[in-house]
Amino acid sequence: MKKEVSAYGDDNLAKPLESECESVFSEPQMMTGAAVSQAGADEYLYLIGQPTLKQFLRFVKDRAVNPEGSGHLTEEWQTANAVMRRLEKKEAGIANNPAMEPVSPDSELLLEFLKNPLVRNSFNTVPTEVAYVNLNELVVYQHHIDLTFVRRLEQNLKPSLTEEEIFRFCLPNQRALPPAKWSRMHSGTYVFVSPSNDLRFLGVMPLEGEHIQGYPHPGNLVGVVGLAVGFGSNFLNAIYAEGRLILNNGSHRAYALRELGITRVPCIVQHVSCREELNVLACTAVTDAPNFFLKEPRPMMLKDYFDPRLRKILPVHKRTRQVTVTFEIDDGFLPAL
Repeated sequence: MKKEVSAYGDDNLAKPLESECESVFSEPQMMTGAAVSQAGADEYLYLIGQPTLKQFLRFVKDRAVNPEGSGHLTEEWQTANAVMRRLEKKEAGIANNPAMEPVSPDSELLLEFLKNPLVRNSFNTVPTEVAYVNLNELVVYQHHIDLTFVRRLEQNLKPSLTEEEIFRFCLPNQRALPPAKWSRMHSGTYVFVSPSNDLRFLGVMPLEGEHIQGYPHPGNLVGVVGLAVGFGSNFLNAIYAEGRLILNNGSHRAYALRELGITRVPCIVQHVSCREELNVLACTAVTDAPNFFLKEPRPMMLKDYFDPRLRKILPVHKRTRQVTVTFEIDDGFLPAL
C-alpha cells in the first residue's frame, strides 16, 4: 500500500516559491463581457489549491483587473485544496517514470532541427535527446498560463495536425520574434522592453574586434564585453531528474496542444544525474524547492490546468517586460612594481 501523506507531502518538503522564470477536458470558465473587454486586460489561468494560499491572494491583488475579496478567494482555494488532497491519495506516484520515446535518429525533421545553432549552443551541458513525451505526465512549476497568448498561438493551428506540424510547433527551426525596443537611458544604463515575458538577460559575451562587423570601431580594440539581451530558444523542453519530467520551457505551446487533445509531443529532454546539475539548468522555482517537484507523491501536473476544480480564470492588467542593463567604468592607475 502506498504511503498516504498530506497534499504538501512530508513536513520537511519545502513548498515552491512563486515563479516568474489532464484528466478532465472542459470549456473555459466564462467571464462577464464587461470584465473581459476592459482595456489593457489579458486573460490568465491560475492554478489554485496548490502551495500557497498567500501566493494566490497576492497574485489576484497585484494583477487582477477586478480583485475579489480575500474571504471569497480563500474559500475557493480551500475547496481546490480539498480536491488536491483527494488526488494526492488517488494519484500518488502519477509523475514517476514517465514514458519517453526517442525520435528516430534518421528522422529528417530531427536532422534538420539539430542543425540549428541554438540547439547546439543551448543544450550541451548534460546528456540531451529529442523524445516524444506524454503531456499528461509532465510536472509543472508555473502557477499561471496567459490564455490571451495561447489564443494567439492557436491561430496558427488547425483542428487536425500532422506529425510534422506538431514537431515544428514544439521545436520551431525559425520563429517570428516578438516586438522589442531598447534605448540608452543615461551613461552606463540601457533599457530593453517587450510585451513578451521571454525577454531576458542572456549573459556576457567576450568579443574580439573581428567579431564586430559593419560598425565603425571607436579605436583600436583590445576587447569588447557584450551584455546580451534577447529571447530564449523557446523550444519545448523538459528536465528529467530522479524519475520525473519537469516542463522547463514551452508551457503555452504545451497548453495549446493539450487543449486540442494532442498529448504525444516531441520535446528536448535534458537528463540530470544530480541536484548540482539541476541547479544549473532549472529555474529558481524548482531549485528553491526541489523536493516538492521530485519527491512530492502528487506534484503539480500540466493536466491540472484543464481541471475546472483546480483553476481560476481572471482578467489581469497587461504588463510590459523590462530588462535594465547597467555597467560602470573604473579607470585608474596602480604603482608600478
